[in-house]
Amino acid sequence: MDRSSPTPATQSAVFSPFTKLDGERRHGLLLLADHASAALPAAYGTLGLGPDQLIRHIAYDIGIKGVVTRLHQLLDVPVVMAEFSRLLIDPNRGEEDPTLIMRLSDGAVVPGNAHVDADEAERRKALYYRPYHQAIDDEIDNFLDEGITPVLLSLHSFTDDWRGMRRPWHAGVLWDEDARLVEPLLAALRAEPELVVGDNEPYTGRLEGDCMNRHGTQRGLAHALLEIRQDLIADETGQQEWAERIVRVVSQIR
Repeated sequence: MDRSSPTPATQSAVFSPFTKLDGERRHGLLLLADHASAALPAAYGTLGLGPDQLIRHIAYDIGIKGVVTRLHQLLDVPVVMAEFSRLLIDPNRGEEDPTLIMRLSDGAVVPGNAHVDADEAERRKALYYRPYHQAIDDEIDNFLDEGITPVLLSLHSFTDDWRGMRRPWHAGVLWDEDARLVEPLLAALRAEPELVVGDNEPYTGRLEGDCMNRHGTQRGLAHALLEIRQDLIADETGQQEWAERIVRVVSQIR
């Protein structure tokens, strides 16, 4: 997946809010991707946005689906990915977060979200948001049923330029109060001399009700959110390079 060939806005009548990829739970790792797709259910059209907007970072995390699918192949671990655009409803927000359904995103007005009322917000939660999170809970329960306590690693990407300022980080590790995975993950990434790695940069991981809070903190599971700069994974070569890098890093932690 790259900037010229993003996940398109889906117009299919059949729409699944998530994809699960099977893997060996004995490895003790569950990979998550909250913003893997820019797809939209047919009933929502394009939310009134032009195609130029649906290939932007406001719709999905550029490059992440390619990285995660390669990681699945290399590590043979379970994966859960959301298959709806964050513009429809953002699965990496708490249910009561005011940014759960964005009316304005990085300068783009979202016409299809302009008049979302409580009933419509509830409908999107019921059809898309909650099934994704239930799929994660179900997979965690599958680990626990096998006597394995999983570690959660969520993969995201961030823009290389934000409001005219170049972001210096190649990657960032986001977290809140549990550093069990974070500390070795930061150390392993920073051991690669070419990388500039942020600690809760370019965003903070301290967000009540977000995906890692909900499935990691609240369930007492070690977890971290890894952000990769989008220009580094905008093509297949970069996606493969970063997948291989993450494999190296994970192998040092396990």
